[in-house]
Amino acid sequence: MSTGRAHKSRLDGGLIVSVQAPRDSPCHATEVITAMAATSMANGAAGVRLDSPEHVAAVRRRCPEALIIGLWKRPHLNSPVVITPRYEDLAAIWRAGADVVALDATDRPRPGGDSLGAMVTRAKAELAATLMADIDTLANGARAVALGCDWVGTTLYGYTQATANRHPPGLELLRPLRQQLGIPVLCEGGIASPRQARQAMALGATTVVVGTAITGIDQQVSRYSQALAPCSGAAVQGTG
Repeated sequence: MSTGRAHKSRLDGGLIVSVQAPRDSPCHATEVITAMAATSMANGAAGVRLDSPEHVAAVRRRCPEALIIGLWKRPHLNSPVVITPRYEDLAAIWRAGADVVALDATDRPRPGGDSLGAMVTRAKAELAATLMADIDTLANGARAVALGCDWVGTTLYGYTQATANRHPPGLELLRPLRQQLGIPVLCEGGIASPRQARQAMALGATTVVVGTAITGIDQQVSRYSQALAPCSGAAVQGTG
């Protein structure tokens, strides 16, 4: 497998910060994403995970030494696959400057009937790209590695029909993935505290990816606002 632009020594034990925001959020602006990525790197992150060629290219310019995992969320009406679903999306992310391209590596049907195997084969032959398989189950992790993916992440654990009764983080996948696959295993999704991140490392993760708990301003503020909403009315009444 190609190591591409990625340097595994920068990955071991480090923190990857997922710097993303909903498309309708003010935080989705490129200058905000870039600032959050630079802040993450300045405070000890090993790398960042970014959505879209525009954000990858902007962070590459601002943080030339950053380890960048890039992806492109592209919803399609005829497929549940959203994370880098087509080869064209993968190629755009790689050419924008990502060190690693993340893609949905579950067994769900891809847009236009594309196959994961054909996509990986073409990415290796034409781009020599390093690929991160976002998976939901051990079986799909093993399949992705057999097809040629270089890294695997538990990103989609709890988000597919096969794992609908599970809740991230996918801690139960870490040890078997690390023991059976022999490649970097990233715990991504649902990591909410430093303690949980350390737990993931103890269970076999090469590193952890943390997003909402660090950069999810929209989700975090909404969560606090909803929790305090019942109290605000009571507080007003109590001052009468």
